[in-house]
Amino acid sequence: MQPVINVLQTADRPHRQRPVHGAHVGIIVLDTGFERLPGDVANALTWRFPVQYHVVTGVRPQDVIEGAPEKVLPAFYDAIDRLTQLGMDGIATSCGFLAVVHPQLRAYSRVPVASSSLMQIPLVLQTLPADKTVGVIVSDRKAITDKHFTNIGAPVGLPLGELAFDGPIRANMRNNASRVSYAAQERDALESVERMLAETPSIGALVSECANLPPYSQAIEKAFGVPVYDVVSLVEWLHAGLRPRGFHPETS
Repeated sequence: MQPVINVLQTADRPHRQRPVHGAHVGIIVLDTGFERLPGDVANALTWRFPVQYHVVTGVRPQDVIEGAPEKVLPAFYDAIDRLTQLGMDGIATSCGFLAVVHPQLRAYSRVPVASSSLMQIPLVLQTLPADKTVGVIVSDRKAITDKHFTNIGAPVGLPLGELAFDGPIRANMRNNASRVSYAAQERDALESVERMLAETPSIGALVSECANLPPYSQAIEKAFGVPVYDVVSLVEWLHAGLRPRGFHPETS
């Protein structure tokens, strides 16, 4: 572990030594076996830039969503160390429910940490007209608490839409389905959003908690005409700060 400590001690230096070049965002992935389609946080084809993955072996979605994520924090600390040692300048995760331990992850890491797509809620709220609010699509409504919002600076009491327990997305996650149907999961996502918008017409934008929903964000926006933010938009924002685009004046 000594090399990790040495690298972490220099993690805030702009030209620190690193064994891996060309990737700047590390993504911590839960230990799952279900198929992740392009658009999913853990499908490498999702990204327009290279990312470095690290799987927290033995930490399953239910350990974070239904269990006590504080108990598995050491696995995430180790993942942060390993990704930083490789040279990553920012860290993201693959589960929105990790917002509940964001303060601990942030305190531990020497590089920026984007732990949950829910972190976008305060910014999205500020973009909306005063009579509009943000709707949050979650994978498990019973498991989400006020702490998931307050720990990342978001207000509580926002309208929530839940993926159906027996719908294909949650069923495929529970069963670690090695093959999934894009069309069936898209219908599942659209039906969940439709129910939420019918209950709360004042929703002016959506934030997806579930990191498996980005493959359907475009379909949701086209169907309902509201902006959709998810873990992909969060990681792209993080990367944009780590590697800003270059603009150079034309020379005559």
